[in-house]
Amino acid sequence: MAASPSVVPVALTTPGVPILSASGDFSNLREIKKQLLLIAGLTRERGLLHSSKWSAELAFSLPALPLVELQPPPPMTEEDAQDMDAYTLAKAYFDVKEYDRAAHFLHGCNSKKAYFLYMYSRYLSGEKKKDDETVDSLGPLEKGQVKNEALRELRVELSKKHQARELDGFGLYLYGVVLRKLDLVKEAIDVFVEATHVLPLHWGAWLELCNLITDKEMLKFLSLPDTWMKEFFLAHIYTELQLIEEALQKYQNLIDVGFSKSSYIVSQIAVAYHNIRDIDKALSIFNELRKQDPYRIENMDTFSNLLYVRSMKSELSYLAHNLCEIDKYRVETCCVIGNYYSLRSQHEKAALYFQRALKLNPRYLGAWTLMGHEYMEMKNTSAAIQAYRHAIEVNKRDYRAWYGLGQTYEILKMPFYCLYYYRRAHQLRPNDSRMLVALGECYEKLNQLVEAKKCYWRAYAVGDVEKMALVKLAKLHEQLTESEQAAQCYIKYIQDIYTCGEIVEHLEESTAFRYLAQYYFKCKLWDEASTCAQKCCAFNDTREEGKALLRQILQLRNQGETPSTEMPVKKV
Repeated sequence: MAASPSVVPVALTTPGVPILSASGDFSNLREIKKQLLLIAGLTRERGLLHSSKWSAELAFSLPALPLVELQPPPPMTEEDAQDMDAYTLAKAYFDVKEYDRAAHFLHGCNSKKAYFLYMYSRYLSGEKKKDDETVDSLGPLEKGQVKNEALRELRVELSKKHQARELDGFGLYLYGVVLRKLDLVKEAIDVFVEATHVLPLHWGAWLELCNLITDKEMLKFLSLPDTWMKEFFLAHIYTELQLIEEALQKYQNLIDVGFSKSSYIVSQIAVAYHNIRDIDKALSIFNELRKQDPYRIENMDTFSNLLYVRSMKSELSYLAHNLCEIDKYRVETCCVIGNYYSLRSQHEKAALYFQRALKLNPRYLGAWTLMGHEYMEMKNTSAAIQAYRHAIEVNKRDYRAWYGLGQTYEILKMPFYCLYYYRRAHQLRPNDSRMLVALGECYEKLNQLVEAKKCYWRAYAVGDVEKMALVKLAKLHEQLTESEQAAQCYIKYIQDIYTCGEIVEHLEESTAFRYLAQYYFKCKLWDEASTCAQKCCAFNDTREEGKALLRQILQLRNQGETPSTEMPVKKV
């Protein structure tokens, strides 16, 4: 998807704002620090606090500048001076979330800064009213039932300014946000691309663009500015698109050029390892990050997910208490507490905290997905479906929500729905064995056994996390009376669990030994059959069968029955 023809060159001046054209390399870190400090101030003046915080944190990770190199504030224009009183008053109202009041006093202002704050106040007022309408429930199931009433008016006004080429980088960013909220995705992408050209240092525009890119092909067609900010964008979008190797390489490059002290980059690397389920590595990085930045709350819900997976109750309890002391009314804190109660199997309490998180921020993706999981645990499938669908509305790339919907419809015994949702999850995570095993099970229920076999084999080939794909494939071969292939799968399964080095209880181990003992027995391979039968005696569910088979083998040997010498299957 290409940028609109009206995209302007990178180095565009905005009245009252110095040229903010970030060069495409990292050769001059001092210049980059100056640019970061400048954009942190400009975004703060316009109420774009998350972008301001991002820039300030990144600037802090670079060496301090001497006094002589510090830049003075941007020069004021005549329009800025005329609007100064109204802007100062309105900004004070804006900061205490009195958006309508701020907009009222900014009406008629002509400076770029005051105009942006006027439009942004109106947008946030509409968002606040929309959130207030949905705050006491899970929210509407049908998309768009509750809308920001200000969006259409804002679009009309910003569109006129855009056509007249009167929008600066911040104005373009807001126009893009309005278009995205109205589901005009193609137009929004074009505008955000234009915003990155006009004001390449504004992280908010890059981040919004990132949220609209659904695959790598889409990324290739974007006409992005050649700026060092593009490297941060690419690293972020690769993480979002589950292209983890590429993302880690980008982040490593950023560390190598001088951003080694950036807590943002360290946290993103930890998230990347979480996404590929390298749990030990991710936990190690998060623990190190907590030492460097003990009051950090961002990404701590991801950290709690890792502690949950590892059933680290005491560590999760400590994290929950610690975040509660820092800020109990942050969405991440509520999600961490929810995970803590979920680990203790107190699912009603867990769901309550995820609901609290959503009251604080109805667009917080992680809370919708986690709440869906809790409703699944409580067997409330309709509420789980609603929560997962909300998660997908927030971010269509959330494979966990697609996978959760597949599981829900599996419980409801609706395999065709189930297949659709598992396919979507698999498209987002093509190398995740869990998605492939789920797809295989679905195909099996629909009696599409050839497809099921392909899924199970692929799950094994990409690295089976749960060590179940080979067993399921073996059982499928059994069902199709393909005894040789079934035996091969069971042998591979046994070899894998004995060589992985993990002490894990494998419930299907006895099944594998029982089948192999019977298979070798039919093939008259007494030694192999005897070895497998002895292994069966170690498990409660196969002990009697193992003993019976050993007696039969002994009886046949005493009768002088000769063992077979032709055996295509590799021995255990």
